[in-house]
Amino acid sequence: MRTTAMIKIAGWILLGWGILVPAAVEGSQAGALTLNSLLPRVAGWTRAEEIQQYRAETLYEYIDGAAEAYIGYDFKELVVGQFRADGSKAQVTAEIYDMGTPLNAFGIYSVERFPESLFLDIGVQGYIEEGSLNFLAGRYYVKMLCYEGGGKTDSILKSFAADITGKLKEIGSLPALLRIFPKDGRIVNSEKFILRNFLGFKFLGGGYMAGFNQAGQDFEAFLIEAKSEADAGSMFARYVDNFAKSGRAAEKKPYGIHLKDSYLKNVFAAHSGRYVCGIIKIKDGGETLGEKYLELMVTALKARGKI
Repeated sequence: MRTTAMIKIAGWILLGWGILVPAAVEGSQAGALTLNSLLPRVAGWTRAEEIQQYRAETLYEYIDGAAEAYIGYDFKELVVGQFRADGSKAQVTAEIYDMGTPLNAFGIYSVERFPESLFLDIGVQGYIEEGSLNFLAGRYYVKMLCYEGGGKTDSILKSFAADITGKLKEIGSLPALLRIFPKDGRIVNSEKFILRNFLGFKFLGGGYMAGFNQAGQDFEAFLIEAKSEADAGSMFARYVDNFAKSGRAAEKKPYGIHLKDSYLKNVFAAHSGRYVCGIIKIKDGGETLGEKYLELMVTALKARGKI
């Protein structure tokens, strides 16, 4: 039985399956082969084409219009496998995106799902639509399409997903900070992670968002984790100062500040420890609701700091 052990031979690397690559590309090639090994092997199915591999500089060749979104989450590599069922016309395309970290993988997954999607208990979380199944698992975002599957389409996709997750040592979980968002009124599966240019500001990054519907109001809450309390304080000061420069002074509240914005409407924001949090898009007349939800988030953050 062959193994995937690597043996160095005079400047070359001998990988499993008899593949020889130059030592200079050991890291990239070995990583690619590891990602390739996650591609499914399902009984009754045969790989129809050669495996396709893409990195940041070539991703546009595969998903031209969407490549920048993935690269914006520090995309590392994509492998694509095409599979054909033995004895039928059914085909499956499996795409495995290595996003580098579980948080980045959640980020791109979160902006592509919809709260009303049909969610499945696959990996950390998955959802299925007509002819497709996407799921999150560790640092990977997996997307699959099934063609000519007929009434077996869903079961085919689930069997492929099970094969992939079965090869992963760690599946992971949803980001722990999502628990800071209040449960009351939160729109399930509306949570997102934005790596850069959060709320449209270059100095804000690594932010979480969640949608709410409460007391006739549709609004959002946000949460940013900084590297230190000092960084969070500086970030919060710049955020407030941005409004002040436009003549929109902040009004102090018991748990933070209140701002008015033409697009974000009533904004309630606070700085607590290493975190900046806030409530946005509160309509006039709902200010008490905004204050209440800001208080809930600040209280949750303070409780987290004691753990």
